[in-house]
Amino acid sequence: MDDMQSSRPEPDQSGVTQPSRSSKHRERGSKSPRRRREAKRPPRRGETACRPPPPPGQRDELAVHTGTGTATETETPEDGSPKRLNWLFKRAHFLHGPCPATHFGPKACILPNPTSVMHIQDPASQRLTWNDPPSNVLVIRKIRDESLLEPFKELCRFLVEEKQMMVYVERRVVEEGSLSDDQLFGSICNQLCTFREGFDDISDCIDLIICLGGDGTLLYASSLFQGSVPPVMAFHLGSLGFLTPFKFESYKTEVTKVFEGNAAITLRSRLKVKVVKAALQEQPLREGDGEEHNGFLPLPLLPAHGPPCGEAGKVTLQLQVLNEVVVDRGPSSYLSNVDLYLDGRLITSVQGDGVIVSTPTGSTAYAAAAGASMIHPNVPAIMVTPICPHSLSFRPIVVPAGVELMITLSPDARNTAWVSFDGRKRQEIQHGDCIKITTSCYPVPSICCHDLVYDWFESLAQCLHWNVRKRQAGLAHPSDSSDTEN
Repeated sequence: MDDMQSSRPEPDQSGVTQPSRSSKHRERGSKSPRRRREAKRPPRRGETACRPPPPPGQRDELAVHTGTGTATETETPEDGSPKRLNWLFKRAHFLHGPCPATHFGPKACILPNPTSVMHIQDPASQRLTWNDPPSNVLVIRKIRDESLLEPFKELCRFLVEEKQMMVYVERRVVEEGSLSDDQLFGSICNQLCTFREGFDDISDCIDLIICLGGDGTLLYASSLFQGSVPPVMAFHLGSLGFLTPFKFESYKTEVTKVFEGNAAITLRSRLKVKVVKAALQEQPLREGDGEEHNGFLPLPLLPAHGPPCGEAGKVTLQLQVLNEVVVDRGPSSYLSNVDLYLDGRLITSVQGDGVIVSTPTGSTAYAAAAGASMIHPNVPAIMVTPICPHSLSFRPIVVPAGVELMITLSPDARNTAWVSFDGRKRQEIQHGDCIKITTSCYPVPSICCHDLVYDWFESLAQCLHWNVRKRQAGLAHPSDSSDTEN
């Protein structure tokens, strides 16, 4: 162990461990992760949420009216280039949500479909392709699981020695005692590039993500990329494995196929969530204002004017969520009472244990346990599911992916609420605060084992035992029927 620690390279000033590399790896020095910059990088090609509208002079051209907007087709230029189709929307939001980014990481994208007119392709035609051969792979392993040590070693050895890939792993994975004591794995360990979550930015240098674990491992991989997400290949080595379709027994064949391209992918939409803290009006407290009456504390002072979360609000947290956003009563014994807005209009008040706002991917998670329907991940929608509502007629609803939901505490709510994101982060909200939720333009491209339809129904049958029951036995003889007996 001492020999291995002495041969391990020291981290540089950026906090990222640079391994000892071969001549091929030294040429990729610019691919190492770097600190998060305060200034945002300009969007790459294909990452813009929607195509900008044409100049005003082009709006008088041939128009095709649809139910959600107007499509205008420009005249053919003199150089003979094909016509361009622009969509002019009268609505503030598109029913299908923002146009998803079709470039995933530095080198992956969706194979273009020339027959597609709108920006949403046929899900069956979503195929992965590479602009350049992938070279940097991020391997994420479930922590504190001894059964995953050997698969992790085999995969890293295969990627480094046979595929000549640069492999990125978390620093805590390499520093784990049982892994650092392995002398035979020391040569491979020295060639791994390590990073720390929250300190090192690897979003611009990862071409492919390989997950070893369960569904929580894929959720964690999604949280590492708040912008464009590289393609994710998940192996079923966890408890449930609803989102992990690949079996590790054939990992060499499956990984090689992905490197060659033309693999089916499922674009799992995410939610863009903002927690906005409202500026409260400062007033001096009168005598007795801070006292407790009948077990209740006085309500916080609200802004004197303006709607909830006005311009005076301050965004304290912004996240990309893959499964769901949960607003509940937390440790309080009283009911939560929150208001639900849709595109700025009050829709209903939720009185109960809380409310779940989930993606189609999250419809098979907490929302399914709360009584919601299960939705295929390619359906553009947002689900709103109450948790133990006091109104029995309050059933789960599905709204278009393009709307913006806003959740605030009701004025007569006597306690605060808590909001959690994919079960990882948790924050308290008070009166005047709000949570704004809409569909993100950065989905998670999940690589399919077979295709997006077969994989999903296979997961329903194998993991959730959907519609699985013992067959009713048939009658052996007609005389056995009770209605034929005298």
